[in-house]
Amino acid sequence: MMRSHPSGVRWTLAVLGLVWLLAVVPLAIGQTKKKESGKSLDEKVSQLMDLSAKRSVIRLNGNKFRDLVRNAPRNYSMVVMFTALSAQRQCAICKQAHDEFQLVANSYRYSQFYSNKLFFAMVDFDEGPDVFTIMKLNSAPVFMHFPAKGKPKKTDTMDIQRVGFLSESVAKWINERTDINIRVFRPPNYTGTVALLMLFALVAGLLYFRRNNLEFLYNKTAWGLIALVFVFAMCSGQMWNHIRGPPLIHKTPNGNVAYIHGSSQGQFVVETYFVMVLYAAIVTGMILLTDAADGKGDVGKRKILAMVGLALLAFFFSLILSIFRSKAGGYPYSFLLK
Repeated sequence: MMRSHPSGVRWTLAVLGLVWLLAVVPLAIGQTKKKESGKSLDEKVSQLMDLSAKRSVIRLNGNKFRDLVRNAPRNYSMVVMFTALSAQRQCAICKQAHDEFQLVANSYRYSQFYSNKLFFAMVDFDEGPDVFTIMKLNSAPVFMHFPAKGKPKKTDTMDIQRVGFLSESVAKWINERTDINIRVFRPPNYTGTVALLMLFALVAGLLYFRRNNLEFLYNKTAWGLIALVFVFAMCSGQMWNHIRGPPLIHKTPNGNVAYIHGSSQGQFVVETYFVMVLYAAIVTGMILLTDAADGKGDVGKRKILAMVGLALLAFFFSLILSIFRSKAGGYPYSFLLK
């Protein structure tokens, strides 16, 4: 027959059980919460430093994005590019935007400001479609800044429709969001130098083979046309294209094609050729007006030349002024066309 425990023993067992509940259960709960919250801050920073050492722009899928970018704890900023590089996605500017973003990341990676407080990453649609759903994105490319504390604000999304996606614009936007000044270093491009040397070699060869007949060098009309072509090329922005490497055209999110950049800080390749043609038409109108005034031929023919020249000058000057108004917000002047 079993005997009951004395009261002192029962109280001792009760106290030991209470101590066990107070010591073991909170520890188990803490371990469970730690597993649910994911990696610690030190583990995240260490992983990001390892990844950025291998690649300046870290590629993220859905799980890595939630773990390293969205979930706490986080004491670092993340600049993430959402893109669609696959050819089947038909994103005309994603490749150019990715190259510019990569240039900014490389410039930061090898600058004196490089630290564990800012990281660059990208999410491709084919690698993380769930991320696009979470962020409610239906277009690409998109640049977003995720601050070290709090959630992204409206200004943490870069307005590429207004400022473009050139590396200098991206670096300026990052400086506004993080106070980190990134100086962009573009790799040297020797294409123009090689082309210039080839041109000089061609001209030198032409002069050598025609050294006994150089009357064409005294042709004022030929030299005038060459000078005009050079002036048109420089005024239209061909040198800017060579330095910055802008895209040919831009496909807007609604599926339309933009040939004129919406900001005075950028331009497209097609836009420069269009502006060159407008300058040529304006100069042609001026030449016709000058010939009509200085000519000594038939009066009726001179009047026709004057009218045609005036029409060319007025229309195309109004058109190029209208384009300038669309690129430079707040410009008050116009002529014929709005």
